[in-house]
Amino acid sequence: MIKDFVAIDLETTGLSPYDNKIIELGAVRYRDGKPVDQYNTLINPGVHIPERITEITGIDDDMVSKAPYIDDELDRIMEFIGNDVILGHNVIFDYTFIAGALAGHSIEYSAKAIDTLKFAKKVLPANESKNLEHLCEMFDIVTIHHRAYEDAMSAANVYFRLCELSGEETIVEQYHFKKQKAAGITPKQVNYLKSLIERHNIKPGYIIENLTKSQASREIDRILSEYGIMRRQL
Repeated sequence: MIKDFVAIDLETTGLSPYDNKIIELGAVRYRDGKPVDQYNTLINPGVHIPERITEITGIDDDMVSKAPYIDDELDRIMEFIGNDVILGHNVIFDYTFIAGALAGHSIEYSAKAIDTLKFAKKVLPANESKNLEHLCEMFDIVTIHHRAYEDAMSAANVYFRLCELSGEETIVEQYHFKKQKAAGITPKQVNYLKSLIERHNIKPGYIIENLTKSQASREIDRILSEYGIMRRQL
């Protein structure tokens, strides 16, 4: 089991690192399985925070009005993360936003990462929900959801419990961000995603039509993983 890493989580205005902005970043450094340092800050996105995001996170425009902009925090963020393995629940999402912000300054950021969502899919039964809130309830982890620092801590605690439960070898992935224009969501994806959202009474924190093709695919897979299989029409 890997015991040295930085657990991270972001809150954002949406799903796209190209079109949306970071509004909060939380990180916790672990050494030998123990938290030894933390980083937590609100981020001023420079745009209005949609009401649906405020409903999910509790973060509104007033809260971030005097917060630093992401460009002013990048040095501190990367100094904190360093060359550590990063860990998070669906951590590719968090990595992509950070790497995208760095790419805007022509800085490449590759990272080794542990995804607790993928770990949970590997360890737990297929019909068990894999979302972070459910996993925290299952493992009796007390936390405040949809705030960055707390979710970073929760992901780390879920990771340790999954390791204890399974004895499985941790999968460490290598991420490398390539900035490119992404293809838009397809009409079939729009219809299928809408049907999933309606069937499971989900309140999405995004506008479906604004998703890219790859984001829509990941969101569909996430919903199917958390709520159960429904015949795909893609």
